[in-house]
Amino acid sequence: MKSRLQWTRTTLATCLVSIFTIVGPPATGQESQSTAEPATKNAATPEKQSDTRREFSTPKEDPKLPNVLLIGDSISIAYTLPVRERLSREANVWRPAANCGPTTRGVANLDAWLGDRHWDVIHFNFGLHDLRWMPVKSSAGDDGQSEEAPQVSLKDYEENLRKIVTRLKKTGATLIWCETTPVPDKSDHRIQGDEENYNAVAAKVMQEMGDIRTDDLHDFAKSNAQQLPANVHYTPAGSEQLADHVTASIRSALVLHAEAAK
Repeated sequence: MKSRLQWTRTTLATCLVSIFTIVGPPATGQESQSTAEPATKNAATPEKQSDTRREFSTPKEDPKLPNVLLIGDSISIAYTLPVRERLSREANVWRPAANCGPTTRGVANLDAWLGDRHWDVIHFNFGLHDLRWMPVKSSAGDDGQSEEAPQVSLKDYEENLRKIVTRLKKTGATLIWCETTPVPDKSDHRIQGDEENYNAVAAKVMQEMGDIRTDDLHDFAKSNAQQLPANVHYTPAGSEQLADHVTASIRSALVLHAEAAK
């Protein structure tokens, strides 16, 4: 009897171990929290390349179609899929699997974003992250207080843009500079109207470096697109409006590029 009881206990324990192994331990709130993505990301930290958002997916490439590259921040991420859909029979539309952020990130990552693919048209923007005000340590004393300044100054912004354009020109693609979209009043860490100063510097760079088209997305967005209150981002309908405008800009460049290639 004792032997049979021991056998029963042993068998039951073995079954429980097997079930626990197959199913695994129950998830705990602490474990879920430790593996979750942080709610906010520092503007200087690149997006993880493993990001699986649909906007970062590889398009269904047609080797007969020209290749278009979108480079930009979250504004461009939001209009990537609509632009890709609108141009599905005219071009393969790609973008880096990242928020391209400020010009400093562009200078550091541009070679990787371009890769070895042949590009016919490149539509690019930097600005909203450059003009974002960030804490900087005060040099006035040792009181530990901090001040704020744009993440990238206008002077450095101009220098970085020149480096970026120089590299982009080497691709032989038709280049489209896309103006930075409006900064509304009470935007977090941004000052309304700063984008106009950065756009003015960018316009100077594009004119001096020559042979670069401009997408006047700033003026279009200011008059037409539905923007969120006190926020640089747009409603889904607003992003669709931006996509219409960007698509038209790219279509025009594709025609120009095809004619130049004849």
